[in-house]
Amino acid sequence: MSEKLPKGVATVAQLAEFDTLIDARAPSEFAEDHLPGAISLPVLDDEERARVGTLYKQVSVFEAKKLGAALVAKNVARHIEEHMLDKPKSWRPLVYCWRGGQRSGAFTHILREIGWDAHRIQGGYKSWRHHVIEQLALLPPREKFRVVTGATGSGKSRLLEALAARGGQILHLEELAAHKGSVLGNLPGQPQPAQKGFETQLFAALSALDLERPVFVEAESRKIGRLQVPDALLDAIRGAPGLRIEASLRARVEFLLRDYDYAIADPAWLMGRLEQLKGLQSKETLERWRSLIAARDFPALVEELLTLHYDPLYKRSQASNYHSFEAAIRYATDRLDAAALDRLAAEILATSA
Repeated sequence: MSEKLPKGVATVAQLAEFDTLIDARAPSEFAEDHLPGAISLPVLDDEERARVGTLYKQVSVFEAKKLGAALVAKNVARHIEEHMLDKPKSWRPLVYCWRGGQRSGAFTHILREIGWDAHRIQGGYKSWRHHVIEQLALLPPREKFRVVTGATGSGKSRLLEALAARGGQILHLEELAAHKGSVLGNLPGQPQPAQKGFETQLFAALSALDLERPVFVEAESRKIGRLQVPDALLDAIRGAPGLRIEASLRARVEFLLRDYDYAIADPAWLMGRLEQLKGLQSKETLERWRSLIAARDFPALVEELLTLHYDPLYKRSQASNYHSFEAAIRYATDRLDAAALDRLAAEILATSA
């Protein structure tokens, strides 16, 4: 028999029963990770939380509680005035903090006293985090993954988008990670999420997939930028059937010049990223690449990056990590523009079950 919950308390399994999900934690906590769809209405901001914590440690629990109560009351009053005066009596908000304790408890109590059927999440964000970790171990083996492989510059991510545009089901790991998965993979003006936030996005994406249909996903390394792909997901992808894009070198060079146009527009940034290859490439090679950047001979630079660095790395990693690499269905192309990728997507969907 399941444990009966106290009045005004709900579990993470009941999220869909509520109209609004309120994160009562500090903004920095929200930025690191939060439940999908939650809005940030902190009862204490980061500076206020630090003040209360210092008082708690250095003076007394009583003094900390007095200050905390005053700040919480002030902030909740502001949130009600700014965000809730238009809410009807039937509105059902669900509030959470770190452990489902005082911060969400105080907020929920005030909302219930007004007359709304407000609840707080039992165990708070910590219970959600446990749920995400558990599901990231359980969900990946159930999916019917189809792994898209191909040498660097084969347009794999853009192919995933073309597959999705034609109704295919995809898991776009690089989009979720905000990184293209290489030494040049940082996206300008778009930082990567925190690891916890990345995993929450993964859980949400996996939960939305239809288990009866194939899921196309790009072959990835264990890390995408600074983010770690969960072990169960990586194992499921590496053991899944594959398809391989075999694009000509010329097509790959032309594609990368288009896809990394922001890097070409910033030679200093490009030079800095290539410095990370020290130890992997000779001093002479790196100096030649610097010269090509200075001369703005980007086609020659990209071709050398592919043939001297990325292609050897790709052959080693794919053959050793992806079980289906040799048996993968091959799709040859000498073009990787939008029309060509759309044709590839149509062909792949027609031959994939």
